[in-house]
Amino acid sequence: MNHPDDNELFHRLEAEMAADSGAEVVDLSKARSARGESADPRADRSADSVDDDPDDRSAVMVDGPAPAGPGLMDRLRAGQRREVIPPWAKSKPEFVTALGWLGGFAWHTTAFHAVRLPWYSVRLSFQAPAGVAKFVSGTLRWVADTEGEPLRQVAARRENVEEYLKLSRQRDNRVKLRGILLLLALVVGVPLALVLFVLAPTWLEVLALALLTAGFGFLGASADKPVISRAVVTTEVERLTSGIVERALGALGIAEINKALAKGGEGIKFPAPITRDGPGWRADVDLPYGVTVPDILDRREKLASGLRRPLGCVWPEPVADEHAGRMMLWVGDRALNKVPAPPWPLAKNGSASLFKPLPFGTDQRGRNVDLTLMYDNVLIGAMPGMGKTFSLRTPLLAAALDPTAELLIWELKGTGDLHPLKKVAADYGSGPDDETAAAALDSIRYVHKDLERRAKVISSLPKDKCPENKVIPSLAANRSLGLHPLVLAIDECQELFSHDKYGKEAGALCTAIIKRGRALGVILLLATQRPDKDSLPPAISANVGTRFCLRVMGQIENDMILGTSMYKNGIRATSFTRSDKGIGYLVGAADDPQIVRGYYLDNPAADAICERARKARIDAGTLRGIAAGEAPERREAADPLLEDILAVVPADEAKPWNDVTVDRLAELRPEKYGPWGEMAPADKARQLTTALKPYGVSTGQVARRVNGKTVNRTGFERAHIVTAIAERDRNRDAG
Repeated sequence: MNHPDDNELFHRLEAEMAADSGAEVVDLSKARSARGESADPRADRSADSVDDDPDDRSAVMVDGPAPAGPGLMDRLRAGQRREVIPPWAKSKPEFVTALGWLGGFAWHTTAFHAVRLPWYSVRLSFQAPAGVAKFVSGTLRWVADTEGEPLRQVAARRENVEEYLKLSRQRDNRVKLRGILLLLALVVGVPLALVLFVLAPTWLEVLALALLTAGFGFLGASADKPVISRAVVTTEVERLTSGIVERALGALGIAEINKALAKGGEGIKFPAPITRDGPGWRADVDLPYGVTVPDILDRREKLASGLRRPLGCVWPEPVADEHAGRMMLWVGDRALNKVPAPPWPLAKNGSASLFKPLPFGTDQRGRNVDLTLMYDNVLIGAMPGMGKTFSLRTPLLAAALDPTAELLIWELKGTGDLHPLKKVAADYGSGPDDETAAAALDSIRYVHKDLERRAKVISSLPKDKCPENKVIPSLAANRSLGLHPLVLAIDECQELFSHDKYGKEAGALCTAIIKRGRALGVILLLATQRPDKDSLPPAISANVGTRFCLRVMGQIENDMILGTSMYKNGIRATSFTRSDKGIGYLVGAADDPQIVRGYYLDNPAADAICERARKARIDAGTLRGIAAGEAPERREAADPLLEDILAVVPADEAKPWNDVTVDRLAELRPEKYGPWGEMAPADKARQLTTALKPYGVSTGQVARRVNGKTVNRTGFERAHIVTAIAERDRNRDAG
């Protein structure tokens, strides 16, 4: 509160000070108001001040007012609804598998304890006297209220008379009541027990004695020596918490993570609670700004060390529909390569349809991962010995269980890994030799030629029969149309694509099959252990829809199989170890890349499946080709005549004679051209003229000086042969 006298004195002092110093008197009230106005960024500046200081600039609001954000209903609509029924309960194979596991667990536990039941009985009998002693002594202590004795002694030591008397009266009342109950039990219980012992049947006496012995035996057992041992010993796994995740991330040596975890940092954010997900824990993590999931994948071993878990239990993954710093971390109870491999759902019974999803493997959580082959192609790549052929065998066995599918199988390693499928294959070959490669190329030509026929059949069908202009189940089932699924599989395809003679044509035809075959019911399955540009044509790698990459050594191989930039995006098959056989990244089968462990089907299991598939084909009348003892339907192999002519005619011989060329050809390939060499010179000339006619190479009279005389014979120009080869190859590449 201001007093008038104080104000007057204050003004007088201000006047005296101004007079003495000659300084200007400042009105403090106006100065405070001016400072308040200048501090307000929204205050308008006067025109005079702008003119006085032209270099001055007004502050610009960079950050606008915070938006209101989505409302409650918008957030609810955008939220992810958790499934009412878990996926394993909706999937018949997973449900059957779960029931089978539960039944097996119950049977094992029952059998385990049944075998040890005699030993349990002996131990309980020996421990029963000690149990009786414990029961009697415990009853007497209960009646005497010994549990209250320590409290009474404490009251006596403190000389608290009132509390001691209160506790003593309470003890007297308890002992009186409990003594009466014990007396009634003895008076009534003992005679009743004698009566029951005399009147009860023998089996009831034995049962009562066994129960009493068991009860007193358990009571007399030591706490550290249980009578019954466990049938299944479970491994206790530490629960995953935010603190453990932060500890593990802090051990990676990433500067931005260390800053976030340091004092005053923002910390690690978790957009969702850490939950139990299958046989493991799932944590969704928002990494600090500037840190991406590939940075974590590069340090997966350190992350596993920070979590104190085996490497096969720790699986960090990027989240495709979120920002680059969102990581899904799944930590399993057991390493994926240590979990017993589940049986293939179709191993014992059942059929398949290539139009429906087929079981291909399981993910880290043990859930089935399906593969739909129709309208798709598959590329499988890995280092040698990592399970590539077994991964290829699974979809082929599924295709074999579809009686309508025609299988063309080529195993170019020569070890016979796919030999069981010969029982159902229309065409089959095994070996790394040129003959097998040539036969595989013939089979590819047959498939490529069949594309034209299938396209004509589909285009001729009415719209109500073929509404989508592609093969559908009803069309595939109509055998008269010939639109059944056609599956061409090539294992170790690098042996064919890198072949000096057949590689270029094989690559061009397979590229065309991949591009055109999807809608026509043609499926191409390729497997390679050398994924590079020379062994796997880039056009094939770029157009395959589904890829499965097991362990590879480098980024180039990784992206050749999985697709460009997959390594950069954190999908790295290089992170698998030598013990991760059969485990790889599956891309294209679902919206996001998946880590999948393929089913293990050895040769005896494959033989049994193929026997079942063969019987189904015989019953359906669809067994064909080699499996039916018939010659496979292939396109005729390319005639090597033009190449052979260039091999026997040197480059400096521009115009050779026909009969001389035939003699050279007979010497080069007697099995093919031997009969030509036995003809008369004139017939030799006519035979070669006829053979060259389909290639557009004409013959004519060629004059030469022989012993000083001019001799005319039928011949051709070597340059025309070179032109014919170039034209043929150009047409193949265009196809």
